[in-house]
Amino acid sequence: MKDYTASPDLLKDRVILVTGAGDGIGRAASKAYAAHGATVILLGRTTRKLENVYDEITQASHPEPAIYPMNLEGASPKDYEDLANTLEKEFGKLDGLLHNASLLGTLTPIEHYDIELWHKIMQVNVNAPFMLTRACLGLLKKSADASIIFTTSSVGRQGRAYWGGYSVSKFANEGFMQILADELENTSIRVNSLNPKATRTKMRAMAYPGENPNTLPTADEIMPVYLYLMGSDSKEVNGQALDAR
Repeated sequence: MKDYTASPDLLKDRVILVTGAGDGIGRAASKAYAAHGATVILLGRTTRKLENVYDEITQASHPEPAIYPMNLEGASPKDYEDLANTLEKEFGKLDGLLHNASLLGTLTPIEHYDIELWHKIMQVNVNAPFMLTRACLGLLKKSADASIIFTTSSVGRQGRAYWGGYSVSKFANEGFMQILADELENTSIRVNSLNPKATRTKMRAMAYPGENPNTLPTADEIMPVYLYLMGSDSKEVNGQALDAR
């Protein structure tokens, strides 16, 4: 899929919500989706970063995105319901949902893992995708061809010492993806997980501070698979745990 070439209008007239849209892979995906015709809802906690992505998209003459600031760590069920109601009012449907926002936490033995940090990671990486997906399923069902993508990790498929809360949360994402894919098998919604693998992002630099980032692909370079899974070319792909490269 790394060699996949998306047609220019692959996502024309589609409405796609991206979490963690202000930086890294979320920023790259938002720009890629907009470049292929989608109206992107940019969700993140830092308004300034979202505004920068908004400016990049509009300056490239792509469909005007929408900004929706939200701190997933503190968001309540009502906040997600309000978001879904806003999307219903403004757009009437939702064609895609990219769960990208995550907290890394610290690389620490379980014996010493900070309990408060563990709860924060589960809130952002597990509870938030659950509440957001639940709130948006009605809108996704109004699409003729909808896609939900969970961003996962190698340590969410094979546990590794010291990865603690982050690893456990990604295992949860994989399980959630499988349950949803099975439940929605006979609907217009497909659900998959995607492991970007080693990519030149701030989170990667935090996890591997001694690594030379110039040896890694940029977020823009792994976008073909993100486009593939969000567009109609992957219509028959459901319940799969995939890698970006």
